[in-house]
Amino acid sequence: MQVQSANTTIIGNHSNGHVEEVIRQAHDELRQLLQQRAEVMRRIGTIKQTIAGLANLFGDSILSDELLELVDRKSSGRQPGFTKACRMVLMDANRALSARDVCDRMQQRSATILARHKDPMASVTTVLNRLVAYGEARAVSLDNGRRAWQWVADANSESMRMPASA
Repeated sequence: MQVQSANTTIIGNHSNGHVEEVIRQAHDELRQLLQQRAEVMRRIGTIKQTIAGLANLFGDSILSDELLELVDRKSSGRQPGFTKACRMVLMDANRALSARDVCDRMQQRSATILARHKDPMASVTTVLNRLVAYGEARAVSLDNGRRAWQWVADANSESMRMPASA
């Protein structure tokens, strides 16, 4: 048994079982919360994609200012952010996209956003990996073995998804 004089904390072998139990419970709860977060992010992705699809079909005017902001479609009068542009490209895509595909689509939408980056492919790849870390996208392998990214959405809710262009 070890005794510390400052706070008279006693640590003994008999307490290890309690500590291990607390750690086990915390680990279980953390795992459960991370799973719930992943499920919530998939659901958010599905709903954002549905709203964006409806706005593509009927125009942004059907959405309130708050909703436009929530789905990253509100025009602030300035050049949209790089991350926001990557999000919109992935959200509007009907398949997984390579970093090159994302760059090409960003170039079509707004060439100036890529022009501000010394290495657009590296910037896009960095943002796509960040979106994976945020739970907004998932990395997948294409048939040719190359890496691609896809907007996260519920597999069960794919029928809610609207076409990217109508």
